[in-house]
Amino acid sequence: MKGVGVSPGISIGKAFVINSTKATLTGDLLQNPEEILAAAERFDDAVNLAVKEIESISKNITLNLTSDDLAILETQIEFLSDPQLREDVVNKINTHKKNANDAIVEVIADTVQIFENMEDEYMRARSADIQDIGNRILKHLNTNSQGLSLKFEPDTIIIAEDISPSDAITMDIKHVIGFVTRVGSKTSHAAIIAKSKGIPAIVGCGDDLNAVKNNDIVILDGVTGLLFINPDQQLIEEYSQKKSVYNERKSQLKQLKEVPSVTTDGTAIQLLANISVADDMDSVFDNGGEGVGLLRSEMLFMERDSFPTEDEQFEFYKQVALRSKNKPVIVRTIDIGGDKQLSYFNLPAEQNPFLGYRAIRICLNRTDLFITQLKAILRASAFGNLKIMLPMISGIQEVRDSKNIIEQAKQELLKDNIQFNNSIEVGIMIEIPSAAVTADILAKEVDFFSIGTNDLCQYTLAVDRMNEKISYLYDPFNPGVLRLINYVIGQAHQHKIHVAMCGEMAADPMATLLLLGMGLTEFSMSATAIPTIKNIIINNNLAAAKNILNKVMAMDSSQNIIAYLQEVTT
Repeated sequence: MKGVGVSPGISIGKAFVINSTKATLTGDLLQNPEEILAAAERFDDAVNLAVKEIESISKNITLNLTSDDLAILETQIEFLSDPQLREDVVNKINTHKKNANDAIVEVIADTVQIFENMEDEYMRARSADIQDIGNRILKHLNTNSQGLSLKFEPDTIIIAEDISPSDAITMDIKHVIGFVTRVGSKTSHAAIIAKSKGIPAIVGCGDDLNAVKNNDIVILDGVTGLLFINPDQQLIEEYSQKKSVYNERKSQLKQLKEVPSVTTDGTAIQLLANISVADDMDSVFDNGGEGVGLLRSEMLFMERDSFPTEDEQFEFYKQVALRSKNKPVIVRTIDIGGDKQLSYFNLPAEQNPFLGYRAIRICLNRTDLFITQLKAILRASAFGNLKIMLPMISGIQEVRDSKNIIEQAKQELLKDNIQFNNSIEVGIMIEIPSAAVTADILAKEVDFFSIGTNDLCQYTLAVDRMNEKISYLYDPFNPGVLRLINYVIGQAHQHKIHVAMCGEMAADPMATLLLLGMGLTEFSMSATAIPTIKNIIINNNLAAAKNILNKVMAMDSSQNIIAYLQEVTT
């Protein structure tokens, strides 16, 4: 069967099937004020126990928790402590006479639905966090509710509906060699945890996965997303050989950490990483990264119940700067709106939120929020090589207005005798077609471009990549998309400014030589993708890359382009 390979590698082992039990409604209504009061108290007690449990897990040194694990647990505590959660549950109890179990089940289900309806894949995957938190509360409310506390035999491949964040963190996985889930995406916690722990994983296998039984022999290919159940001996031997080859190649790529990213004809290529928090810097340097091409500042805004102050933001950016070893760090200004909603910022409901009030449009409207963030970034620029990047730019006036506000922020800091880098670079994301086709105009106003291929592709082709009926149309190798990218890179060079790419295409090995041929010399991607892309770069030259570009640009369909690129990159 076929799923989505989210953590590369090959595993051969025995299936351990985890059957999930979903919380159910009892339908029992409360009869008097005493029962209502008691139900609210039971909820509060369960929440307090859940918080203490998470705190205990966080302090358990035997679990060897990573910074990613601790961040997940911290987020759960923040949600459990959210006054809105209590208000919603208590309202169900007081107004609708729901018992504590049913009130929690309904509130969690409603919240999960909100997240699942979001367009952004990352935010949709966060619905698993919400459900996990609900299950944790219910576990302490109902003593018969069990969490996942299982022991596994060597060479176990876990088969499950999904793997909750806390289960992925706390389960004993020293004998687990693979995860396979019925649901999930590349940004689900099963994917994130598996990748961080180096365990091959496949998600999104669908209902076919229900056919797998305990102790079935399973071959898991986390690269292709293929899953084989009870294969014959010939296939087992074939994949055993593939596993050896893959592991040897992985070991070789890891040794490239200190190798300069330079083509065989001497062109240096800068490999950067996309990160969300300061702790991510460890992974950047462990994988041979040379800095940060995208710091998603909105993550600081999303894990709380009020806007962060200037000092709080300053500390956040300062920590990244201090851990960056003076390598470049490009900070994207807050990119909220659309599918990235803040519970404490009442954005208007919109018919087309992705085309609406979001990102730089909010910043230029709410200059108070924008100046606060800019002053924090500028202050932190005294501690490292920070740069400012503006998202969702559609035209020159937005750039000029933003630069005026940046200048205002600088003047306020100068007035208060606060140090900052007065010559800090300011760039823009090229993710709207109007920005791409006017790159020659925009290049005169900024220090750098960063091409966001995810949105550029989506907007250029007018396709919602989360819509299953038309997701096949989302195609970064469409000739129209490639022509826009090529034009943007060309205009950047002509106007002597830097140009990078921070979308998923930058991490696609099939696109590397094509992008080199276009003249792209700065790639930004997830840190773990860097060794693979570096390996392609150091084994090829620009002459061959330009030849590939010329052939691709003469082709009339993405099918022919993809077939050709697959041929030249294997």
